[in-house]
Order: sequence, then C-alpha cells, then structure tokens
Amino acid sequence: MQYRKDKHGESLSQLGFGCMRFQRVRGKIDTEAAERQLMAALKAGVNYFDTAYIYPDSEKTVGEIFARNHCREQLHIATKLPHYLIKKPEDMERYFQEQLQRLQTDYVDYYLMHMLPDVTTWNRLKGLGILEWIQEKKASGAIRNIGFSYHGNTNTFLELLEDYDWDFCQIQYNYIDEHTQAGRKGLERAEEKGIPVIIMEPLRGGRLVNRLPAKAIKRFQKAQPQRSPAEWGLRWLWNQTGVTVVLSGMNSMEMVEENCRIADQAKPGELTEQDFQMYEDVKAAINEKVKVGCTGCGYCMPCPNGVDIPGSFRCYNARYTEGFYTGMKEYVMCTTLRGKRSNAGQCIKCGKCERHCPQHIQIRSELENVKKTMENPIYHIAKAVTRLIGRFE
Repeated sequence: MQYRKDKHGESLSQLGFGCMRFQRVRGKIDTEAAERQLMAALKAGVNYFDTAYIYPDSEKTVGEIFARNHCREQLHIATKLPHYLIKKPEDMERYFQEQLQRLQTDYVDYYLMHMLPDVTTWNRLKGLGILEWIQEKKASGAIRNIGFSYHGNTNTFLELLEDYDWDFCQIQYNYIDEHTQAGRKGLERAEEKGIPVIIMEPLRGGRLVNRLPAKAIKRFQKAQPQRSPAEWGLRWLWNQTGVTVVLSGMNSMEMVEENCRIADQAKPGELTEQDFQMYEDVKAAINEKVKVGCTGCGYCMPCPNGVDIPGSFRCYNARYTEGFYTGMKEYVMCTTLRGKRSNAGQCIKCGKCERHCPQHIQIRSELENVKKTMENPIYHIAKAVTRLIGRFE
C-alpha cells in the first residue's frame, strides 16, 4: 500500500474505504460480509475508513466490527456532523456523542462538516458557536482533524477553503469532473495551502465502469498496458500529488483485492502523454450525449441573480449522459441545498452571461431548457421538504 501525508505528517493509505455502500440483505447490512471486507482492507494496508451520521446503520456497523477485532488504534475513522440538523448550540454535542457511542470510540480522527454548501451556511454554524465547540474538542483530543465535504462549484469551494484553517477537505473529483465541482483548480489550491484532499466518487458511483458508452470501452481496450476502466480511473487520481486519499465504496472481496492491488502500485507522475490522450478520447465519447457544450470555464459568472450557470449545465448534461437519478440528485444538491439557491429558474434573462461566453452558447434559452427539464415535480417536492425542515435556511 502506498501512503501519503496529512497536514500533521500522519501517514494515510492512498486508498480509503467508503462505508456507505456495504452489501445488504433484505435492506439490512450484511455484517459478516462487511467484516470480511473491512478486515481484509485493513490487513492490506488501508487505514482510512469513512462513514457518516446519515449513512443507514453504517457508523454502528463500523464501530461494532472494529471493537470486536480490537484494532481501533491501527486505523483512522472519518465521520461527519449533520450540520443541516443543527438548530441550537447543544445539538452539536448531542449528535457527536451519539456518533461516538455508535462507533464505540472516544475520539474521531477526521471529522467533517457534511455537505457544507457555502460560506453562508458556515457562518450560520459559527453563529451557533461551532468554532468554540471545535476548539474544545480538538483540545481534549475528541476530534483530531476538522474538515468539510463539498458538492458545488469551484468558486464557492475556494471561498470555503479560505474561510477557516481546515485540516483537510473532501471533494467529488474524477476525470469527468476535472473542471467541475471543486475541480482541478480547487484541488491545486488546497495543495498550495497544505490541505489534504480526500476524494469521493472517484468512479462516479461506478458509472465510469458500468455505464460507459461502447466507444469509451473500446478506447480503453486499445490502451497499453491493458487495464480495466476502474484501474484507469483510479490511476488518473493517484497520478496527482494533491490527492491524499481516494475513497472507494467497496462491497465485495474482489473489489477490495483489486483496489488494494492498484493502490499498492500507483504513484504520482506515472501516466504518459499517450495515457492523457486516451482519457481525452474517453471523455469525448462520454460527452457525445451532452445537451449543452459548456466547458465550465466560468467566464459567464457571476450571474447577477445568483444562477450557477456552469453547475446547472453540468447537472443537466449528467441527466442525459449518466441517467435521470444522477442528474436530479446533483442538481438538487448543487443548486438548491444551500443558503442562497442558484438554480436555473432564477434566471431573469438579462443576457450579461452571453456576452462573455467563449463557446457562444445561447445561455438564456439553454437555462430555460434546464428549468423545464430539471425543475420538475420531483425537484419541487425536494425543495419543499428542504424548506419545511429548515435545513439550509
């Protein structure tokens, strides 16, 4: 297993175990299978295990398995504060203590603000005293490192990155999302600041393995040496020095063994110019179904009315390249679950964006298409539920 350093010099396995997708039988986690997989990964050198309060039964399962095997000191546990459920200062402590109980531990190595969407939300938490709470937990050793996980555009990520002295962060990043979400620009800025970056969705939930178009599969098959699409996807990430840990939601022994094998070999700077051309060819094949030829350059931004134009187009395109569920989930997460909404429906058709678009996209009409397609009854239900529970407002 190859290792990379965190902000304080601690060695982290460059492959991390994402504990959201354990095998289930009749809706319940198959704890025997989960234990075999977790312990096999630990034996192979994986020492970073990621869970969250809202992952059904995940914290409890992880805690029971590691306690039963007496291996807590051999590994790092990462979990996440459900800040969207925090209404008053004492809620922070209540949820945290519940997590410690589930995990059967008295400290968390890496603690994240889960899906922190923007500085507005972070400021709300600061108003509830979260900075003082974090300081107390770090001083007592109950939290070793503090960070945040993020879905959204690059500029907002950069704002969050600069707003606090974070120990680490977690972003969605892969060869398709190279210039969307936090993107390469966000990754490189974090590296400049010495902030370790944990990668989620390295294969987009398996879509860069199981849902590739035939043309993309054939292009991978022509590459030398022969590697699976999954291996090529992981190696693209580990080729970059700014990547600290790549999370994989492993749910079979075959996946654990294969990913550990790759993580034992992959090092930064190994890919060739021919390899990078292959990735470009694969991306072109995947993007043949896109509806809007937006490159995510951001020249159209900022929108006077707050629309995340590149983000809206990215989710709209994902609706056609990766499926309805993926597109809708990301659209809701990246434009609506935040202090200030940035969905396409907020466009007032002023036209300022079109004057700066180097691709000459008819942005106003395309945003109208996004609104008609994405802001459907399912979207409005999700928005209403969000408003009802007051998670982000």
